[in-house]
Amino acid sequence: MHDAASLGIVRDGTHLAAMLPLQALKVMFRTLLQFKDTHAPVAHNGCMTSRNMAPDAPRLEGDLAVWLIILAELLAFGILFLSYAFARARDVALFNASQSTLDLHSGAINTVLLITGSWFVVRAVQAVRANASTLGARWLVAALLCGAGFVSLKVLEFSAKADAGIDLSTNTFYMFYILLTGFHFLHVIAAMVFLALLLVKTLQGAYGAEDCHALESGAAFWHMVDVLWIVLFPLVYVMR
Repeated sequence: MHDAASLGIVRDGTHLAAMLPLQALKVMFRTLLQFKDTHAPVAHNGCMTSRNMAPDAPRLEGDLAVWLIILAELLAFGILFLSYAFARARDVALFNASQSTLDLHSGAINTVLLITGSWFVVRAVQAVRANASTLGARWLVAALLCGAGFVSLKVLEFSAKADAGIDLSTNTFYMFYILLTGFHFLHVIAAMVFLALLLVKTLQGAYGAEDCHALESGAAFWHMVDVLWIVLFPLVYVMR
């Protein structure tokens, strides 16, 4: 039987987290299309700024709307993380027993894949800022391959749990495990879609030293997905 208080918190966090990947994709698509400034741009730290902005003025890297989505994502996952910790404190033995069935090696490999993917994304942005779009595109492909590796391992993990008859109703731990890892999985997919679109635009020469704002937005979203996993992996897989 799931704890009623935990279920109430999870319901709120689940509703918010379930809507956010779609909202994030909408914002990202708009971000890809909107950066056509009517003011003549100038280069500032390798990216476009408006002429009515001082050259040394601080600049937000990426789209403000994407950053707001990122903050909303962090809030939603924060609610789920806190409710997980609350539920775990009430039944430590159950959580420890259920955690022992998870594959730590697969989780560790996925951690390496996402961190490596983030490094590739950083290199992609740096390359495009240096007007090396072809090199930047190659780094984006490498990041997408890391994402594909993560997705493949998670699909195998989810399939193994389904074959074992594990679902949301098995116990409280597995409810949180499926919700947290499942929502994170959807966010990885959303980040990969965004990177794939950015890859196409980069290959078309749409970004360079004068304009890489959309690419920075995609990088910020990918890093958020990475940070969430860095919290989720030790919390759900490792902590006893």
